[in-house]
Amino acid sequence: MLTIQKREAAAQLLRVAERDRVPIRPLVELYPEIDVVDAYEIQLLNVRHRNRDVIGHKVGLSSLAMQQMMGVDEPDYGHLLDDMQLAGTADASAYLYPRVEVEIAFVLAQDLPGEGCTVEDVLAATEFVAPAIELIDSRIENWRIGLQDTIADNASSAGFVLGSERVHPSELDICGVAATLRRNGEVVAEGRGDAVLGDPAIAVAWLAEKVGSFGVRLLAGDIVLPGSCTRAIDARPGDEFHAEFAGLGSVDLKFE
Repeated sequence: MLTIQKREAAAQLLRVAERDRVPIRPLVELYPEIDVVDAYEIQLLNVRHRNRDVIGHKVGLSSLAMQQMMGVDEPDYGHLLDDMQLAGTADASAYLYPRVEVEIAFVLAQDLPGEGCTVEDVLAATEFVAPAIELIDSRIENWRIGLQDTIADNASSAGFVLGSERVHPSELDICGVAATLRRNGEVVAEGRGDAVLGDPAIAVAWLAEKVGSFGVRLLAGDIVLPGSCTRAIDARPGDEFHAEFAGLGSVDLKFE
């Protein structure tokens, strides 16, 4: 475990890397004693430093393959801040190693319980689901990340965009939604809703319980990105992404 001073130093390293667009070595190399608790505390330090409104959370490592790669048995999470919501375009020069992921976003109409939150709770509290693209990035050089690195780095989250379609969960088989991602017109990834823990609502329930253990609640109006239906795809200047969801519409993101 790190001292408070080392947590603050690690948080500053990540902030400077993001500001100057210069990646850093993995935190697990710079601070071999760093653990998961340290990583979440570092994440929170930088969330507070940004002094922006928290409008939701994202779940990462929501596929079995990613968990096995990281050597963990549960997902992780990061914060969504108001300045991370994009209007369909992103400045490619603002990121280090941008990638995009295809997600089914949940927007809550009611607060979720913490301990014991169930899929039924999630579905009852959800106002609508919407097509989404998450923009992920890493301030760690060449995406050479361990679990503590990605958690400290806000679960590698950098931005997101929601499509215009709004569908109540009762009107859609969320698990069966087929998603296709195109980059400049070419299909580059395909997946289904059940790629996310078998059911994206499971990821939302996990998140509600996890943050609840820290005294945080998922509230009405919050946006939750439960994890990607597809693998992450590199984004380059000039790339135009179009994600199509069967029964849920589409969403676009262009890198300028």
